[in-house]
Order: sequence, then structure tokens, then C-alpha cells
Amino acid sequence: MFTLNPQSGIPIYRQLAEQIRRMVAGGQLKEGDELPSVRELAFEHAVNPMTISKAYSLLEVEGLLMRQRGKPMQIAPQDKQKNSEQERLHHLHPQLEQLVLAARQLEIPDKVLLASLRELLADK
Repeated sequence: MFTLNPQSGIPIYRQLAEQIRRMVAGGQLKEGDELPSVRELAFEHAVNPMTISKAYSLLEVEGLLMRQRGKPMQIAPQDKQKNSEQERLHHLHPQLEQLVLAARQLEIPDKVLLASLRELLADK
């Protein structure tokens, strides 16, 4: 369900939180959907349970998740307007900025970068 990369330089809890935010914004996770337990996810990805708990708690404070005693963490009711295409695109903005920066540093022309991106999109 989630892809966590310990070598990415991005803290695991942030990777998990960002993936959950994007999956909610994209409609893959909907109101009432249950997330894997902290222990289950920690075991699956070989990380400390406190790392998973930190991500879940952060998203709970944001109002994205809700906790019910004795039940798994669930996706909280969402404002439907927040899932507009523009809002979903906003979730990609940091990655797009990184991509553009890397392309500039490598002196890759915009035309070549866009062609490469189109090729990647066509493959998926």
C-alpha cells in the first residue's frame, strides 16, 4: 500500500504522511477507510512503531485521520472541494520543483525534460 525508502533522505514519517495525503486527495483512500495498524505497518517496513505513530498523529492533528478507541485509524470526512485537480496538483509541487532544479543543474533543456516526462507517463 505504501512505499517507504529509508535511503531517500526524507524522514520515514514524512514519506508516509505525504503518501496518505496524496492518496486521500486522489481518491484512493476515502472517508471511513481503515489504515493498517501501527504495529503491522512498522513490521512490514522494518521501522520503529513510533515512526508510524508519529505520521498518524500528525495527520490526525491535521484532521485527515480520526482515531476511535479499539478500532484502526480511519480516514476522516473530507471537504470535497479540497480534492479539485488544482489541489491535487499542489501535492506534486515540491517534487516538480526538485525535478526542475535537477534538470537545470544537469543543463537538460526543457524540451528534452518534457519529452522524457511524456515518455515516462506513456509507460505507466
